[in-house]
Amino acid sequence: MRNLLMIGIGGLSVMTAAYMWTATQHWYDTIPGVSFTGPLNSHFAKDVALAYLTSGVALIWAGVKQDRNVGLFGAAWLALHALFHIWIWVHRGAPVDLVALVNLTGIQLPAFIGLASAISLTSEKVKT
Repeated sequence: MRNLLMIGIGGLSVMTAAYMWTATQHWYDTIPGVSFTGPLNSHFAKDVALAYLTSGVALIWAGVKQDRNVGLFGAAWLALHALFHIWIWVHRGAPVDLVALVNLTGIQLPAFIGLASAISLTSEKVKT
């Protein structure tokens, strides 16, 4: 099950990367809360897309190959990004609103499920 979760979260991350890369303005205009961060910076948005792509590919690889280290690598940025969004939410006054819901379902839950799935993989012993 954890392998399927990592593959699914990895796929979601790759799709997010593709959306942010190919439709940056649409992503900025339609995802709740993104425009709160200031004017669109296409360069920065594409940098974030590359981070999503890297994490997504790593999680897919980890799910297919059952590679704990690659899974932890793939989940690391997602989890740190999720923690940053929790910090932002707290500094916004912890409102229960659409932005919080989108962050919870689109950022925090996938990140922490991916991290927990990667942690639960057992490391393969290196043959000598």
